[in-house]
Amino acid sequence: MREFSEDYLSRTREGMWADSRDALEPLGLDSRERILDVGCGTGELSRVLAAESPGEVIGCDADPDLLAAAAEYVPAVAGDAYQLPFPDETFDLVVCQALLINLPEPAAALAEFARVSRDLVAAVEPDNAAVEIDSSVDAEGPLERRARRAYLDGVSTDVALGADASEAFEDAGLEVLATRRYDHVRTVEPPYSDAALRAARRKATGDGLADDRETMLSGALTEREYDDLRGSWREMGRDVIEQMQAREYRREEIVPFHVTVGRTPES
Repeated sequence: MREFSEDYLSRTREGMWADSRDALEPLGLDSRERILDVGCGTGELSRVLAAESPGEVIGCDADPDLLAAAAEYVPAVAGDAYQLPFPDETFDLVVCQALLINLPEPAAALAEFARVSRDLVAAVEPDNAAVEIDSSVDAEGPLERRARRAYLDGVSTDVALGADASEAFEDAGLEVLATRRYDHVRTVEPPYSDAALRAARRKATGDGLADDRETMLSGALTEREYDDLRGSWREMGRDVIEQMQAREYRREEIVPFHVTVGRTPES
């Protein structure tokens, strides 16, 4: 499973559910007594669940540093998604967000979620193959698509799982009740946040692509193609910074998430 820093999770999930929580309606949060958020990270989804439900929300993650951040908002417990530290039927809802896409056996994790749930299991997972970018820097969208294709080709898990998560639910023996799409829109415009400025600097240095170099080279991308892509990426990053200095840079990224809800066989 991939590991994520607190800064990465905060950056990628910032503003999630700020505009609408309609896609969470099938979870029946207003009637839940006990909810488990698996792979809770720094607790972004946990906070939403706690705000929408009168019941108790517990976060669970394998990373102690992330758990410490989540524990500021909800009770947090260390645990592995494949072997949760809870008895059978402890919760009436077990949910995860952007977790299954990082697991080599998502159906096995869902089966474990079903073990500790007496009613519903839900997953909020992105389709990273369908991300859309609209940028004032003309080269940014095409370069991001090139980089994403190379990454998807090299990554060992299904990071585009979102739209097809129902198949993993069925493999885990869950009855799929509902699937809803939710578009997480991330916008960068003046005045620029510190996170946006850091992201621009990482583009200009190529550090962002360097982090994924090994994965990208695990697919069909050659080292020469990677070097060419990184060179173009750095040039694009310099254009981003130049537009930021003129307060002209704007970017909109749409990440489609799919909320899949299933019922345990015993409920």
